[in-house]
Amino acid sequence: MPSKKVLQCSELLASKNYSIAFAESATAGRMCSEFSVTPYCGDILIGGITSYDLSVKENVLKVPHALIEKYTPESAEVTQAMAERALPFFKTDVIVAVTGLIAPGGSETQEKPVGTMFIHIILPGKSLSDRTVFSGSPEEIVLQTIDKAAFLISEYLKD
Repeated sequence: MPSKKVLQCSELLASKNYSIAFAESATAGRMCSEFSVTPYCGDILIGGITSYDLSVKENVLKVPHALIEKYTPESAEVTQAMAERALPFFKTDVIVAVTGLIAPGGSETQEKPVGTMFIHIILPGKSLSDRTVFSGSPEEIVLQTIDKAAFLISEYLKD
């Protein structure tokens, strides 16, 4: 069952006749999946691209290799590029991209520890970027990230 934040976000999207799509890395499709089990899914959900591996980021989403090299795959800059490059794939009002570190083995550093998640959202007339460090198991980090994205979208749509 989706969280209260995902349900609220879905309802707000539907009330504005907005659709949503996803470009996911660390969450590996879970964000799209959570939005797919709301009562509003048929009205709002367009789809998603899971770009967990660099090859998908580079070959499908066309994120420049130089950008990934400069900032790492788990960065605000790459997340923004994912959102911008996924937008043409979908005829949607809202696109959400996410990268991050849910477990050791990525580009973690003292300044960017495991749990660091990057979200970039493109909405009508606005873009939002968020960097948050979550704690918990990989699944808990993923679920917290999904809730954070839903919260950010909802806050924008309430205005």
